[in-house]
Amino acid sequence: MKSARLVRVAVAAVLAAPLLTACSSDGDNNAVPREWIRDTYTATGGNWLDPDSAPSEVAQAIHNERAELDRASGDRMEFLRYGDDMVTVSPYRSGSLIEIEDYRNGYHRHQRHLTYWPDPDSASFRGGGPGEGK
Repeated sequence: MKSARLVRVAVAAVLAAPLLTACSSDGDNNAVPREWIRDTYTATGGNWLDPDSAPSEVAQAIHNERAELDRASGDRMEFLRYGDDMVTVSPYRSGSLIEIEDYRNGYHRHQRHLTYWPDPDSASFRGGGPGEGK
């Protein structure tokens, strides 16, 4: 009996994997355009670099690829919110550094610049991920 149950669980996991991947795909209109950022900018560790453009120019280019749900700026940095994620574009040497992180972490790091964005720790926060608006 244990082996039959193990087989059912394994089959369910294999069938669920493509569905979960589809939910996090780059095609979601509320998702960060990760693939485009990877193809457009130079990878540096877990971040990306534009060696020549100001943060406002890079943020506008990302916006032109896929519009964000919300945008803010402060201390020469640009913040773009995409559902459960955010993009921070900050000055780096003569260009810009692009970071993609979980909305909750980014919000707590840069909260002073995001005064009108929803607090992810609030009971009413809806991140914009799967099931948004339910």
